[in-house]
Amino acid sequence: MSPAPEPRDAPPSAADPGLDAVWQALRTVDDPELRLDVVSLGLVYDVRRSESGVVVEMTMTTPGCPAAEIIPEMAHDAVAAAVGDGPVDVRVVWDPPWDPSMIDEAAFGARGYRRR
Repeated sequence: MSPAPEPRDAPPSAADPGLDAVWQALRTVDDPELRLDVVSLGLVYDVRRSESGVVVEMTMTTPGCPAAEIIPEMAHDAVAAAVGDGPVDVRVVWDPPWDPSMIDEAAFGARGYRRR
């Protein structure tokens, strides 16, 4: 199993300023059960440009997540609206598996949780 990716609070703006809009768009996509955005939850593993458009790699909290179909659709629609040009490919990946330690500190604290 691969190690968990580092949480990403902000895109590498200097490398590709156009990806800022993608990250901001993803922050508007909330998990309907947890009521936190997918970036704060640590569900977004990678955002990058490909030859044909934008690729987003993300995961779900569990493989049996009841929102596993709707969240990637919402992410796709948000990113497509933000970039407006070229295709958007949202890929759901399962490695590494998500766990609560991937939630960013601000969101974790806002939910009343404390790290051990």
